[in-house]
Amino acid sequence: MNALDTPHILVVDDDERLRNLLRRYLAENGYRVSVAADAAEARDSLAGLAFDLMVLDRMMPGEDGLSLARALRKAGNAIPILMLTAMGEAEARIAGLEGGADDYLVKPFEPRELVLRVQSILKRQAAMPPAQPPVDIRLGRFVFDPVREILLCEGAVQHLTTAEVTLLKILAAALNQVLSREELALRVGVADNPRTVDVQITRLRKKIEDDPRLPRYIQTVRGKGYALRPDP
Repeated sequence: MNALDTPHILVVDDDERLRNLLRRYLAENGYRVSVAADAAEARDSLAGLAFDLMVLDRMMPGEDGLSLARALRKAGNAIPILMLTAMGEAEARIAGLEGGADDYLVKPFEPRELVLRVQSILKRQAAMPPAQPPVDIRLGRFVFDPVREILLCEGAVQHLTTAEVTLLKILAAALNQVLSREELALRVGVADNPRTVDVQITRLRKKIEDDPRLPRYIQTVRGKGYALRPDP
């Protein structure tokens, strides 16, 4: 593999000691690494270089990591993000994932775990099909707009909770593909309680399906998981 084929990682952390440790450890494991001390410096780097992944500290002075991740996603930047956080509560993890992070790692952490998380994200990214322009998804009387994150029924906006929007976006990004409860739980941010996904699926069905007991759109594939099957 030549240098240009080596994954290029951007580490963004205001802690100089940790920043340098991450740079050295990731480089020792075969990655090209650039660093930034804050969100502004990260934006400059992103504007001039292409990166395969960003390791992003959540708590930084000024614009924090969560705000930066949200801004990047809103601007259409799909760079995979591994968010570092000192907050281990479920609410903090969910906020990070809803803000656009692909995974999170709670400080303090073992450097080897960081590398394994990076490898996992890059492997998932390589396996994903090329991104297609987002389109509205028709579900009978309803239309889900994944860009504006709204559900419409005959032009009227229907109420969805933040968790329901997140789950519907994940399903919509993999139309007709079966996603396991565990995969959905990880991406929604409730990996420690996958049954929460079942509760959210039930709530979504009550809002979308004509008969939630016989779902047409959010289907259960026995023993495998869930799939969103829209109208043509």
